[in-house]
Amino acid sequence: MPHRVALLERVRGEQNRGRHVPMLAIAGDSASGKTTLTRGLVGALGSDKITSMCTDDYHRYDRTERKSLPFTPLNPECNYLTIMEQHLQLLTLGQPILKPVYNHAQGTLDRPVLLEPQEFVIIEGLFPLYSKLSRACFDVTVFLDPPEPLRHKWKVNRDTSQRGYTEEQVLADLVRREPESAAFIRPQRKHADIVIRFKPTSDDNGDNLNVEILLRPTITHPDLSDILSSDTREAIHLKLIRDEDGKPVDALHVHGGAPQGMTREIEEAIWSHMNIPTPIPESIGSVGPANRSEPLAVAQLVLLYHLLAANS
Repeated sequence: MPHRVALLERVRGEQNRGRHVPMLAIAGDSASGKTTLTRGLVGALGSDKITSMCTDDYHRYDRTERKSLPFTPLNPECNYLTIMEQHLQLLTLGQPILKPVYNHAQGTLDRPVLLEPQEFVIIEGLFPLYSKLSRACFDVTVFLDPPEPLRHKWKVNRDTSQRGYTEEQVLADLVRREPESAAFIRPQRKHADIVIRFKPTSDDNGDNLNVEILLRPTITHPDLSDILSSDTREAIHLKLIRDEDGKPVDALHVHGGAPQGMTREIEEAIWSHMNIPTPIPESIGSVGPANRSEPLAVAQLVLLYHLLAANS
């Protein structure tokens, strides 16, 4: 028996030698903007280069079964996190997985699908930063941290229009989930290299958003000195602040109400750092048909820079 184990280890080593797939984690609570952020990144390089996966697929129970349970999907007990960890390890080594599928529209557990990692992998969901083992699989980690009133608004809009809930059901579910959100989801924020916080401008009805991007010193961030000046301060500025834990962190602020032409110049400058000989893809900054957010575009470009840098 021992010689069989040794053979398996040798074959596995030969398969994985020299293969590392750069992986980006985007964690956050339900309806915090993870899918919108991910969709733009995948569209920028194409699904033939980026594989994306949502960790919500690792739910243990379907929607009907959960009605009788004492916990919500925000509880680790409601998810196959050990299997998720195993799959993350395989993906970063370039190996395919048989991924479970949770159907959000129907609330059902569907047939698993074969998922093969492309040149890059993006993992988004509730739990990618929950365990030390899962965090070790990523080159760059992100946590989305919108103000709770804004996230609640996004969740009501999404769940009533796409998932068959009434507004009353969504609001009741938010109350039920809050203890587990505080216990299991929000603590993942401290493990992120980058924290992204979209928030309404002070003089807006909530549709025009600013974004604050915290750039922690756990990884090397792009040099933005060529675009940060008094001429661009109306659109973007960088300052040193204290994070929730009291530690200093660079905070990049992008203003949603800035002149579009000025913000576009900033996007072009960040794009130039990536040395891609094509215009900025239309998916960057897109929040729907004919609807674009410049702060979202800047946030996506910063993440795209990190994803490409992890492959260099």
